[in-house]
Amino acid sequence: MLRPAAFLVLSLASLTALAQDPVITDGDQYKVILDNDQVRVLEHQDKPGDVTHQHHHPAFVLYALSPFSRSITLPDGKVIQREFKTGDVMYSPAQTHIGKNTGSTPTHVIMVELKAPAKP
Repeated sequence: MLRPAAFLVLSLASLTALAQDPVITDGDQYKVILDNDQVRVLEHQDKPGDVTHQHHHPAFVLYALSPFSRSITLPDGKVIQREFKTGDVMYSPAQTHIGKNTGSTPTHVIMVELKAPAKP
């Protein structure tokens, strides 16, 4: 049986993990379109100037459905500038960040977040 203090710590850890999920932190921008034991597929849309809350993605593949410009701010303060054309594809290892649409066009992407490797 869990002691009250241990239960509280585990509950807070779970809430912190949930708070990092972009579907929860920025549900107006992220929509789950498929979720199974291998992948979670998200659709992300935003407008110029929109900024996300800090959130986390496991390793993922991104497919750009439209051209856009974006800045990604990492927890250590480093800022990465990215520009995409329609049809661009990129892979990213797991990452926690804040995203900002820095261009003049909306962002529209499909993200495939990777889960545990397939079991034989």
